[in-house]
Amino acid sequence: MARSAGSTLSFRPKPGSIPESPGVYRFRDAHGRVIYVGKAKSLRQRLNSYFADFSALHPRTQTMLTTATGVDWTVVGTEVEALQLEYSWIKEFDPRFNVKYRDDKSYPYLAVTMGEDFPRVQVLRGAKRKGTRYFGPYSHAWAIRETVDLLLRVFPVRTCSSGVFKRAGQIGRPCLLGYIDKCSAPCVGRVTPEEHRALAEDFCDFMAGNTGRFIRRLEKEMREAASEQEYERAARLRDDIQALQRALEKQAVVLGEGTDADVVALAEDPLEAAVQVFYVRGGRIRGQRGWVVDKVEESTPGELVEQFLLQMYAEAPPEAMPREVLVPALPPDHEAVAELLTEQRRARVEVRVPQRGDKRSLMETVERNAKESLAQHKIRRAGDLTTRSKALQEIADALDLDQVPLRIECYDVSHLQGENVVASMVVFEDGLARKSEYRRFAVKSKEGDVASIHEVITRRFRRYLEERSATGELAADDGGDGDGEGGHGPIDPETGRPRKFAYPPNLVVVDGAGPQAAAAQRALDELGIDEVSVCGLAKRLEEVWLPGDDQPVIMPRSSEGLYLLQRVRDEAHRFAITYHRSKRSKTVRESALDGVPGLGPARRQALLKHFGSVKRLREATAAEICEVPGIGPSIAEVIVSTLKGESP
Repeated sequence: MARSAGSTLSFRPKPGSIPESPGVYRFRDAHGRVIYVGKAKSLRQRLNSYFADFSALHPRTQTMLTTATGVDWTVVGTEVEALQLEYSWIKEFDPRFNVKYRDDKSYPYLAVTMGEDFPRVQVLRGAKRKGTRYFGPYSHAWAIRETVDLLLRVFPVRTCSSGVFKRAGQIGRPCLLGYIDKCSAPCVGRVTPEEHRALAEDFCDFMAGNTGRFIRRLEKEMREAASEQEYERAARLRDDIQALQRALEKQAVVLGEGTDADVVALAEDPLEAAVQVFYVRGGRIRGQRGWVVDKVEESTPGELVEQFLLQMYAEAPPEAMPREVLVPALPPDHEAVAELLTEQRRARVEVRVPQRGDKRSLMETVERNAKESLAQHKIRRAGDLTTRSKALQEIADALDLDQVPLRIECYDVSHLQGENVVASMVVFEDGLARKSEYRRFAVKSKEGDVASIHEVITRRFRRYLEERSATGELAADDGGDGDGEGGHGPIDPETGRPRKFAYPPNLVVVDGAGPQAAAAQRALDELGIDEVSVCGLAKRLEEVWLPGDDQPVIMPRSSEGLYLLQRVRDEAHRFAITYHRSKRSKTVRESALDGVPGLGPARRQALLKHFGSVKRLREATAAEICEVPGIGPSIAEVIVSTLKGESP
């Protein structure tokens, strides 16, 4: 059982015992296992922050502290040494509370097994093998195979398995690729091992971006063959050149020739982050790869970038390292990170944020891919029936509900300094959004978010009671069966469609903490509704609040239940913001005409409808304004003089 917050102080180091030097620290559990590894410029300052205010910590950090029974540290000389030691400890101990980036899918690589006597070209997924050169990753395996098929004309390296290679050598006859000149057939001795390895090395050089010298060499040989009247050989060389050029065309040119960079972009929400990387070699996009990570703490984009770069490049071979890493935000210790990557590559590596030009444009493209990747990850997760069922059950267990909340309604309030207050209601049924059931409210209360929540919940469920009464459900006690014709049931007999507020939810979620949840519960109590449960979801720490409780319900950060509640809350927030912006825009446009004498609401609406915006109305002449129905010459002159006087 997890210990209380107070008991976490039992292993707190004595004041003054923690050095102020840079270093790396480890939290351990009761069994001595390392559960978290971190680094700090000042060990004393960083470790003291864990024990200063337990309630203000991230929920996952709280869980880590209640699991830990001890902490130790190692002092290092520089920030680079801290980065190196932190990574080596994370790799060695695999702490459960450290961020771990995982592939959002298995990407195929083009691999050349240079460690074998006769190197082989093949498509591989999964863990990388020693002695093998990798190129990519690619989005699709078929894209690799098309490229390989073109390159084998010029670099006829073997692609067969070990069994096929051995069998061909035994019978003294190569496979089909050997007969059509797409393999140099080392299995039967057409080329020596040294010659075949040279072909494999040339293949690797071409894939690494050193393309120009091969095309120039073939062009020179083609011209020499033509001058010697060896036209068939010249034609083959011409076809080889075209094959290499087609292979290059499949890789888009995005930056200047010779540019060697990895472009990293992030998309995140409070629970997860998606990372996308485009690999640019020789100015061309050579591959793409994506990761998704569960966020452990309140991390800035720079901190996420730092963790990602360490995990991605810490064991990369020097030839796979780029000269430049373009990132959306600089790591907190970006100079130390750049120095560490430089040591890894054995040549200078620059880490920077692109500000303008082609590199900035490419970064924006990668960011769009990261956002799409995160959205697709959420869709896959939400679309899984088993996962949705697990999420609903976890919510029911955490909130002590009698049944799983098959229908959830979430409410959010949006305003700008108390003006144009609006609220949204979104509906999720069986864990999926029901957008046809979304509703929005123009809030009358000006007394803050708590009063606004009370008003909206009251209005929504008063409508529910009215429509339930209209369907005959309340009349069942008088002999009615609450079903059948005459308007009974939740279907409107006039339209044949469900009544807007006829279905009650199992759970009402409000965006906020205890006060907002209490306001929603008070509104339901005042209406006599006791079959609907209520909770609040606070943004800062993703805490779940029940009405009347002094302490929040802390759901595990990795739980599907919290993930579903967060999705519901974020959707309500998005819907409320959209409505608020549209209403604010309309108010701003109308307010620009408030100062025109003799112009009432109907005429203001007619003018805006005709011209589309105040800007176009300000540019119009009096004659053009007179074309609007209801606007005469005199009022048109007043409009022109008033708006011209207001214009900057």
